[in-house]
Amino acid sequence: MPHLTSTNTRKQGAGLHTGFGIPGFAHPLVAPAEWAELTRPRTAPLHWVVLNVADGPGSRPDPHCLEAAGRLRNAGIRVLGHIDATYGARSFGEMVSDAQRYLDWYKADGFLLDRCPTERTALPEVRRTVTTLRALRDDAHVVLGHGTHPYPGYAESADQLVTFSGPWSDYRWSQVAEWTADYPPDRFCHFVHGLPGPHLDEALRIARWQGAATIYFTDRTDRGGRTDPWETMPGYWDDIVSRIGTGVSE
Repeated sequence: MPHLTSTNTRKQGAGLHTGFGIPGFAHPLVAPAEWAELTRPRTAPLHWVVLNVADGPGSRPDPHCLEAAGRLRNAGIRVLGHIDATYGARSFGEMVSDAQRYLDWYKADGFLLDRCPTERTALPEVRRTVTTLRALRDDAHVVLGHGTHPYPGYAESADQLVTFSGPWSDYRWSQVAEWTADYPPDRFCHFVHGLPGPHLDEALRIARWQGAATIYFTDRTDRGGRTDPWETMPGYWDDIVSRIGTGVSE
């Protein structure tokens, strides 16, 4: 197993309750089995599910997404609206408008700011956006989808950060930023695609050692950037649910 962390000794074991964050399945008409599976009783915790209607909330309420979001919320599962920050290129007004539609139409419990910028200079604008999202809904759960380790100040601006999103070929050799040791594991999320089933235990150990409590692993790939690997469930879904539910990752 590769050297995953620096010499920094973090709170690896304390209070780590690994669970799933679903980055966003395909539309419920395209992936009905996936959406139905999320409300089936399970042994592993489901921290939240991202709803991405049409690269955002869409232009009008979608009845199929309304139904899917309603089932999740009735099951006590947090639903996050997908907002594309486009690495800082989207305007503040556009993102707030998206958020308001998610709240009005789907009663979203929070938001994933996908493709969030990572540099220090962009932090004030991201902080302004998050503050406004919480003004729209004061208990909103906000996740910043950087996909890599950002400037440390971002950790003070959101409930969670996605500090890895990418292929297993990169994840298995990844290292954690030292500053993350100042925060508990429930602040960090890892999304890994192209992960073969035989390496599940190794990937779970990496997430644990790097201090990420919210994960999503899949054997689906992005085919060189041509497809979205998160749109369908992994072939080993039942296996990983049972592993997390029985504490195998610990």
